[in-house]
Amino acid sequence: MNDANNVHYIPPPSGPGLKIPILFGLVIALVAANVYMFLQIDQVRNEMATLQESLLDEISSLRETSSVSNETQQRRLETMRQELEAARRQAAMAAGRAKEEAMKRAEELARQLAEEQQRVREQQQRVAKDLSKVAQAAQTNVTRIGEVKTSVEQTRSELEKTIAALKQVTGDLGVQSGLIATNSKELAALKALGQRNYYEFDIRKSKRPVRVGDIALRLRDTSPKRNRFTLDIIADDKRITKRKRFVNEPLQFYVAAARQPYEVVVNRVEKDRIVGYLSTPKVKVPRGQSKETARNTSSQD
Repeated sequence: MNDANNVHYIPPPSGPGLKIPILFGLVIALVAANVYMFLQIDQVRNEMATLQESLLDEISSLRETSSVSNETQQRRLETMRQELEAARRQAAMAAGRAKEEAMKRAEELARQLAEEQQRVREQQQRVAKDLSKVAQAAQTNVTRIGEVKTSVEQTRSELEKTIAALKQVTGDLGVQSGLIATNSKELAALKALGQRNYYEFDIRKSKRPVRVGDIALRLRDTSPKRNRFTLDIIADDKRITKRKRFVNEPLQFYVAAARQPYEVVVNRVEKDRIVGYLSTPKVKVPRGQSKETARNTSSQD
């Protein structure tokens, strides 16, 4: 294997023209994220509206059923009262044994009337309780709509803040890098943008390289106090050594399968250990071949 100084490809010229597509891509990604979130809010709102309508129909049905049931029970109670009054009048006019039987009949009717009144009260209480539960469920759903909307708005706001906090720097080959993530939250935001492929790694010092994406990495040395490290990058059967590099510094290198550089970013340095990610282009076009030629070759295949 050759040393890094002998295996670097000559990087393509960089200039301000590269920044415009990157910023344009960020705007498109942010707009797409906002559209997706608003669609989510609209879907949740429609579902809640349907549920709300169903609850209102249920309340109306309960009230109608309760009204009919109350009318029926009231008529039945009135009939029982009339029978009781008639039995009492009959008992008052009767004499001897007939009076005793009439009194027993009146007492039985009075007991039945009291039991029926108790059943009516209990049923009315159950209906009132059911109506209260349905109304409470409706209010809970209204509250939930507000909570979901607030949550989506907060998520969108945090994503915008995270994207705004991402840094754009120049890599160690002098090529303008894309956005750089310095922690897991920022890396998640980069993945959400979908502009490049990202492969996270957690590597310890070893004699054997560790596979990351379509390359391999071997940690040679670390200096936690200075946040520096030395790393071997193995790609295209060649080794590139990045000596005494710092955290959050884009380590750029070229592979035969892509015109844009690959980037290794180390976010944390510990004793004999580094944590970071590999960033690779979404579209890979062999160097020396134009994108138009690649499309034509692909269509012919």
